[in-house]
Amino acid sequence: MRNTRDLVLIASGAGVSLFGSAVTLLVLLVHFKEFGAFAVTAVLIAEFLPIALGAPLAGLLVDRLPNRRLMIAGQVLQAAAVLGIVAALGNLGATLVLLFALGCGTAVVNPAAAALVPTVVGEDGATRGYSWIATGRALGTLAGSAAGGVLVAALGTERALLVDACTYAVQALGLCLVRAERRPERGGQRARAADGLRHLWADRVLSTSAACLAIACLGVMFAEVANVFYVTDVLGGGAVLLGVLHACWMVGMLVGVRLVTRLRTATALLVGLGSSCAVMGTAMVLPAAVPFTAAVVVGYALGGITNGAQNVINQALVRLRTPDALRGRAFAAMGSVLMVANVTGMVTGGVLTGLLGPRWTFALAGIPAVLIGLTSVAVARGRVASEVSA
Repeated sequence: MRNTRDLVLIASGAGVSLFGSAVTLLVLLVHFKEFGAFAVTAVLIAEFLPIALGAPLAGLLVDRLPNRRLMIAGQVLQAAAVLGIVAALGNLGATLVLLFALGCGTAVVNPAAAALVPTVVGEDGATRGYSWIATGRALGTLAGSAAGGVLVAALGTERALLVDACTYAVQALGLCLVRAERRPERGGQRARAADGLRHLWADRVLSTSAACLAIACLGVMFAEVANVFYVTDVLGGGAVLLGVLHACWMVGMLVGVRLVTRLRTATALLVGLGSSCAVMGTAMVLPAAVPFTAAVVVGYALGGITNGAQNVINQALVRLRTPDALRGRAFAAMGSVLMVANVTGMVTGGVLTGLLGPRWTFALAGIPAVLIGLTSVAVARGRVASEVSA
């Protein structure tokens, strides 16, 4: 794998940035808790909206402008948005607008990073490169979740947010040292913003993987909402057990991103994706079927492993099935599909938990993931059979 230095800079920068983002989310949820449930939900959704709705424009930018420079500009925007949040903490409306601006930066930076990786490490090393990036992000999120409360207690709300602003600045400075650059070529055919979504829909492998991942995301968010009620009402636990389960998931992700680095072909990747979704669904059914702490811990560890594997496989499949000129829009489109699934799952999960209770919500989260996972494996095997017969 070539250009390891650049990959380390990008992966470590992603980890530092995700550390700050986890701290900021915790700070804002605690700060606006007194404003009521609507405020908390708005804070959770505001940053996601640009990723879900702005994918066509963000992807077009990635396929028109130098990606490394675009990432630097996006991170400068993110740092400025967090600084603005520090000044606007007393005003919910202004904070939501600034969170939206923060999400605009994320909407551009994520697909740009995914499109840049093959330029950094070569097409053959891209899956391993995505594993490195995913590892950095998982470590950053884990560290930020663990240290967020400590930072808030030690530094106060405003200074903790300043730490996040600094993390974006650090990532931007790190990218200034990266030598590789993806410079999209402007061909004679006019680039259209919606081409990424059209590509996902037209490609059988990518449309299958998008459906598989979207249903898995829905299930994860159902479980995320039901989790606190399950731990407190079913298991009789509290904050410590919630923290242990979160840690099991994140540590599992660190394992999962390393398990799939050798997958190369579309068939192998799709089989890996389907298998991981089926295992994830089984892991989410465990709390419903076996309401004991040990079983739930195992389920969360398995869920994290499969989630980590899915993150890498997703990017590897989009790269493999997409021409370079279209990759920015394809990565952005896939990110949009998954973000819509996340937000839908977050909203629907609350309704389901209230109507069915946490155990049945876990069951409803897991069973569709098992079914779509097995379907994806069948599609992959059918693809092999059709290629052999041809």
